[in-house]
Amino acid sequence: MSSISKYRLAVIKLKRGERNISIVNIEKIASALCVSVEYLFSNERFSTTPAYQPKDFDIPFKQRFKYHIDSEQKLLAFQVKGLFSGKRDVDYLSSVIIGVCTAFGTEELNVLVDHRDMKTPDGEIAVYSPEVAERAVIFQQELLKYSKRVVALCNSEYMVQNLNHVATQSGIIYKATHLYGKDKEMVGRAYELVGIHDNELIKTKAQ
Repeated sequence: MSSISKYRLAVIKLKRGERNISIVNIEKIASALCVSVEYLFSNERFSTTPAYQPKDFDIPFKQRFKYHIDSEQKLLAFQVKGLFSGKRDVDYLSSVIIGVCTAFGTEELNVLVDHRDMKTPDGEIAVYSPEVAERAVIFQQELLKYSKRVVALCNSEYMVQNLNHVATQSGIIYKATHLYGKDKEMVGRAYELVGIHDNELIKTKAQ
């Protein structure tokens, strides 16, 4: 029997309750998935339909990415709707955002990120793919120099886990807060963390 077949058989037995799993192996599974052990036992579930379809990239990334700089409050906000198609999109975002940051000093900017609408045209939520996550680490390492605090609005608890992993890899995690919850509460908490009462780009969604 191949190792893949043995793995599948083990998973089947776990599902049937015919086999137990140790906490060590649970931790290994969580680590491999880049999530916490707590998240493995959460109720959040997603569609099994693949998220990345050609139709998901019909609208160019440059039209789905927006940013706003408030020089007075030293706040940089940016928003991505839809999906990152790959490293090219991340590198474009990075060149724009870091270009703006160079006008400011070390750890002078608060950064507010909006990923609430990072979804497919069918409304399925998406997170960073491995390729996108790899480039995001490089982007965050550059952002680390200029950022005082980074707050991201997420589309799911899984995205919180996804971004926590990326931020840990980049080293920006000690400055970063990734939020998910009821929209009004989430946006209000984000405003509070970056010391603002409103933002031209990122607002509470209409109910």
